[in-house]
Amino acid sequence: MTHPGVANAAAVGVPDDVWGEAVKAFVVPKPGFTLKEQELIDHCKSRISSYKKPKSIELVTELPVNAYGKIMRRQLKEPYWRDRDRRV
Repeated sequence: MTHPGVANAAAVGVPDDVWGEAVKAFVVPKPGFTLKEQELIDHCKSRISSYKKPKSIELVTELPVNAYGKIMRRQLKEPYWRDRDRRV
């Protein structure tokens, strides 16, 4: 959220073959900004621990929110865990 081109963001855990789970971020860019995945990962790398930084970033137009404005993270990660026997 500290990047000047980010309007909103959310991070969730998605399946990872090596670690079991990896961080994936969903980012809504501010109007007029063109963001690149690696640019945002590098921005995170300079501010947080390596194990906390997103392994991948998906740029989206909006994030799902409930009636109170809270981001619905379960809805973001559901497609990644749908066909898994075990959910972390």
